[in-house]
Amino acid sequence: MNESSAPLSETAGKELGAADILGIMRMIPHRYPFLMIDRVVEIELDVRAVGIKNVSINEPHFQGHFPRQPVMPGVLIVESMAQTAAVLVVETLEGAAAGKLVYFMSVDEARFRKPIFPGDQVRVEVSKLKNRGPVWKFRGEAKVDGRLMAEAVFTAMIMDD
Repeated sequence: MNESSAPLSETAGKELGAADILGIMRMIPHRYPFLMIDRVVEIELDVRAVGIKNVSINEPHFQGHFPRQPVMPGVLIVESMAQTAAVLVVETLEGAAAGKLVYFMSVDEARFRKPIFPGDQVRVEVSKLKNRGPVWKFRGEAKVDGRLMAEAVFTAMIMDD
């Protein structure tokens, strides 16, 4: 976690350790079946984060999303980007945003280049483009084995309770 006594300007860009599934669940309110990341392997405060999504045929959306050729839905790929970004925000704000709801404001420049299948491990890379108050803008990429599968620019707002 971030050092609570250091101002953001001193901690920006600081590398942090990984977050496992229990750590992620402490940071963001999502739960099965809508928790779309399994761990976060890199966090650079106020800059970027990398999440991992292990895609399994056991996920409920595969029952109806092309059952004869199961493909991870594009909206869930973008959601995995948003959840990885939410972990970055919580860590950057030293936990002040933990558990708060974050709402999409926009999704732009979304491109789905190749399908993601059960058995794939998705590396979700997000970079902060800017933020102003509770509004944060990110660029996200989803990669499998180093190949770009999807990308998007998205904006979200952290809501107070």
